[in-house]
Amino acid sequence: MAVLVIAEHDNRSLKPATLNSITAAAAFGVSVDVLVAGHQAAAVAQAAAAVPGVVRVLHADATALAGQLAENVAAQVVAVAGEYDTIVFPATAHGKNVAPRVAAQLDVAQISDVTRVVSMNTFERPIYAGNAIATVRSKDRIKVLTVRTTAFDAAPASGGNARLALTAAVEDAGTSAFVGAEIAKLDRPELTAARIIVSGGRGLGSAEKFGEVLTPLADALGAALGASRAAVDAGYAPNDWQVGQTGKIVAPQMYVACGISGAIQHLAGMKDSKVIVAINKDPEAPIFSVADYGLEADLFAAVPELTAALRH
Repeated sequence: MAVLVIAEHDNRSLKPATLNSITAAAAFGVSVDVLVAGHQAAAVAQAAAAVPGVVRVLHADATALAGQLAENVAAQVVAVAGEYDTIVFPATAHGKNVAPRVAAQLDVAQISDVTRVVSMNTFERPIYAGNAIATVRSKDRIKVLTVRTTAFDAAPASGGNARLALTAAVEDAGTSAFVGAEIAKLDRPELTAARIIVSGGRGLGSAEKFGEVLTPLADALGAALGASRAAVDAGYAPNDWQVGQTGKIVAPQMYVACGISGAIQHLAGMKDSKVIVAINKDPEAPIFSVADYGLEADLFAAVPELTAALRH
């Protein structure tokens, strides 16, 4: 019995989500292998081998895998899947793109957003925007899972000494081609990896106010900026700032919600945060039901006061 974790990377470094997935895989209590499928990604394979608990790192190298196209990565996973009882992907955009293809090709069910491993074939996952937890038992010979990374601590990045093994790379599927990528350069921490997040909602009223009121607070805290879906739909913030069921799932050490009412889909994306601070003038706002600290106040007065206090 063994579990295979599919590494997420950019051919240069291992993405943090992989470390959370390795912790999830370790919960099975059997040996954990990692597949690094890429091109000239030896540094990634070495990084995966250094993670404690990993027994073996399979490294597939080919130009067809350089762009991490879902069709090619899925084919690579299927090529080695016969050795494993369980295949684990992080529930990221990339993992959600590849995992269903793997499950379909193996003719098994995919189990999505796993938050707890109960046994070798039984798992917990949230449903109804996190308002209920379903316990799922799979009878498939091979289980294909995506795991919610915020539910598992990241494994240490060093201290391990796994065996590296080269594996034959698959041929290019030829059904898609990598043309290019436009990578946003951030002046502050990336949203899903940030320890502190300052988020704004529709209560900010405009993109100008969003920057004028929230940016100084985020700078003072060294925080990432987030937004509710309502704020993004209104054009106050870019899409990649959206936190929620239809945006990014986050669990920082502290989440500061300013002018966010707390719709179910937003709460599903941030309620696992260690400390939640809510600032809202509506005492009936649902955000207060999950907040550790709530301030019933006008954010346009309270946030600048808080920022000034932090700077002093």
